[in-house]
Amino acid sequence: MSTLKIPAKDLPKFRRRMLSWFANRKRDLPWRRTKDSYRIWLSEIMLQQTRVAAVIAYYERFVEKFPDVHALASAPTDHVLVNWAGLGYYSRAKNLQSAAKEIVVRHSGEFPREYESALALPGIGRYTAAAVLSIAYQAPHAVLDGNVARVLARLFALHGDLRVPATWRKLEAAAQQLLAQKFPGDWNQAMMELGATVCTPKSPRCDECPVEKWCRARKLGIAEKLPSARKKRASVDVTMAAAVLLDPRGRSLLIRQLGGDGALFSHMWQFPALEAVGTDSRLVIAAYLEEKFRLAINGNLLALATARHTVTFRNIRLEPYLVRVARLPRIADASIVALAEVPSMSISNATRKIADAALSSVGQ
Repeated sequence: MSTLKIPAKDLPKFRRRMLSWFANRKRDLPWRRTKDSYRIWLSEIMLQQTRVAAVIAYYERFVEKFPDVHALASAPTDHVLVNWAGLGYYSRAKNLQSAAKEIVVRHSGEFPREYESALALPGIGRYTAAAVLSIAYQAPHAVLDGNVARVLARLFALHGDLRVPATWRKLEAAAQQLLAQKFPGDWNQAMMELGATVCTPKSPRCDECPVEKWCRARKLGIAEKLPSARKKRASVDVTMAAAVLLDPRGRSLLIRQLGGDGALFSHMWQFPALEAVGTDSRLVIAAYLEEKFRLAINGNLLALATARHTVTFRNIRLEPYLVRVARLPRIADASIVALAEVPSMSISNATRKIADAALSSVGQ
């Protein structure tokens, strides 16, 4: 492995160029207009596995509803999830509120300044802790995410899978060595911004890079070949059968499942659903309704429009059915609501697609 260091004599100039470039070229993003640790933390959680352009509107609406950590901690969970709906990865919202409650109780309502205390919060990893502490409090912790790792891989002409633990640790050490100690917040944002806007995964704009002079991959003509492609997990095709139970008053049944059948949409309100493996989804959902809800279907299943949905490596085919019942079952962890109100609830996009199919059918 090549040495992951910039010569000591070059470091001051390297840092000056990065910071100057960031000051002049940084994007105007709402969370960059504040040093409020709550809002910086919120933005970092929202930005996980989500594009900046998609996050901006959600961020602005969320801080309007929950302007500080106290408001978030005291809000009903369903209210939080409704305002998160559409961003996906809903465990982020659950952890965000859990952490907010801990911050209020254990840290006097302020995001903790100590690295280990930050790491102890739900949903906070090494990257998020370093990002919040450096940007909000100017603590000297370097960040390492996918963008920064790509910049470092090209800078040092590093081959191989960057996510191998030993390699990742060396990248963390390299990031810390480069860190501008007096301006850690701006430095970390500069490194991330460079990876997001110039040192991009494909077709990097090397001519615009402020530190091109030190880039070994550029000198070797291999910038576009680095970092090495990761082996992606093979995609899996999944069929989910779902039942939209509908009573004479136009009401339906939603349940909240934390595991087991239908857990692809866990923590959110959803229609009764489970995976149909190797058999007719109609038979699967009928048996499920009889076993779990004591409903004798007797062929009372109207197939609704199917839909496609993707969750990480899963390609999901949604096969929903409308089931008219005289009375909806009363069970724990369930909610009886008007079918027309379901799209406004804290539901996943998959559940919204099923609701739309049902509403379209009922309307017809």
